[in-house]
Amino acid sequence: MTAPAKKKKSFFDYFLNFLEKGGNALPHPATLFALFAVSVLILSAVGFWLNWQATHPATGEVISTINLLSKEGIAQILEKMVTNFTSFAPLGIVLVAMLGIGIAETSGLIGVFIRMLVLSAPKRILTFVIVFAGILSNAASDIGYVLLIPLSGVIFQAMGRHPYVGMAAAFAGVSGGFSANLIIGTIDPLLAGLSEEAAHILDPGYHVNPTANYYFMVVSTFLVALLGTWVTEKIIQPRFGTYDGEVKQETIEPLSKKEKKGVLWSLIVLAGWLVVIAVGVIPEDGILRDGDGGLLSSPLMTGIITFLFLIAGSMGVVYGAITGVFKNDTDVANGMAQSLKTLAHYIVLVFFAAQFVAYFRWSNLGVIMAITGAEGLVEANLGVVPLMLLFILLAAFVNMLMGSASAKWAIMAPIFIPIFMLLGYSPELSQAVYRIGDSVTNVISPMMSFFALIIAYFQKYDKNAGLGTIIATMIPYSIAFFIGWSILLIGWIMLGIPLGPGAELFYELPAGE
Repeated sequence: MTAPAKKKKSFFDYFLNFLEKGGNALPHPATLFALFAVSVLILSAVGFWLNWQATHPATGEVISTINLLSKEGIAQILEKMVTNFTSFAPLGIVLVAMLGIGIAETSGLIGVFIRMLVLSAPKRILTFVIVFAGILSNAASDIGYVLLIPLSGVIFQAMGRHPYVGMAAAFAGVSGGFSANLIIGTIDPLLAGLSEEAAHILDPGYHVNPTANYYFMVVSTFLVALLGTWVTEKIIQPRFGTYDGEVKQETIEPLSKKEKKGVLWSLIVLAGWLVVIAVGVIPEDGILRDGDGGLLSSPLMTGIITFLFLIAGSMGVVYGAITGVFKNDTDVANGMAQSLKTLAHYIVLVFFAAQFVAYFRWSNLGVIMAITGAEGLVEANLGVVPLMLLFILLAAFVNMLMGSASAKWAIMAPIFIPIFMLLGYSPELSQAVYRIGDSVTNVISPMMSFFALIIAYFQKYDKNAGLGTIIATMIPYSIAFFIGWSILLIGWIMLGIPLGPGAELFYELPAGE
């Protein structure tokens, strides 16, 4: 552990330290995920024998617990263990991205950009910029997880600050601010489609646009960035103080002539890629647009990690060749291999995490828990604002059990959207409320796909970092985001501001319904 700043500890400090020590006293994260997987197997058998089940609100299908310790279940476990691992979505993304980033890193290009940023960026707003950049990165698939978070740790260490603080700030923006952004992302049409289907239960002609929550999400972007900055500076930074671990701090020296030349040509390469992308997306029938001419499901958006690999790799090759770091193709290949060595611990974690997630999905336990919790909340028969606040808490809790935002909304939307419509509130409002809850616990949910990767990032600077370190570091963000976002929601409702273009807060059933 690193040296804390000298200050009088508050009760909250003691609580976070207790949480961290308690969490890190648990077995190794890989062992922990293995134990979780075994627990799911046992619970699946118990749930099957006790007939745990729930009725899916959208289809009316009775969902029962699947016994994974049955003959069929054991056969599935044995047959799918390898594919559970190899098909685990973040694994391929991280490996491909790191191959390109590895070239850029070993060439020295990332290091020189860090030096440029540290030498030129105003220190007062650096934290805000990192949180804000994390939120915006959500529009570009998973680039925030694989690039911005580790880069922020390096930047903070280079500035003499604890790398954990930089990574926490970036993680808060990337994951805690998942539902906020200044532009429409791929999640917006997914949720809108599910909301529309749920609204059709009462109103078959109702339409929900992908821009349904745009105004609210734009304001939320600045709210989350400000809250994330405040938590980072007032809680996280004082807690960790300065870093005195084994990882050497990046030296901050002015750029040499050769480095400046390398940067110039790498930027020219970047400009070339931007031209290629522009040529592919500007024409209505551009090759990087999707079939109907849109961008949300286009090759550009779905292939963003491929572009990251190509852009980072080519820029690194050019920079390394000009500065003399890369003398031949062997040096480039060695750089790619070196980057993958840093992921060894992550790969081990992913193997066990992938089994746990698969077992939880196969058993139906996550779906049954989500449906049961939602039904209990509805039966409480509270007022609209208390119900919405409890709905945020429910979504936040379910987020600890299920990782997919669209999968959770597919279950919850058919329950809550009709109820809010009958109470006079729009499907767009129900969706906005859900998105708050779905975001605030991302940073502390082991079910979040990239959680194992975050642990690996922290272990780079302290090999003893574990699940407790991440949760204790990030829980202040969850609390702040929940309080701040809830206040914004209540104020938004009281003022009657539309949530997006044509997306009002209130709803009236058509005559005759």
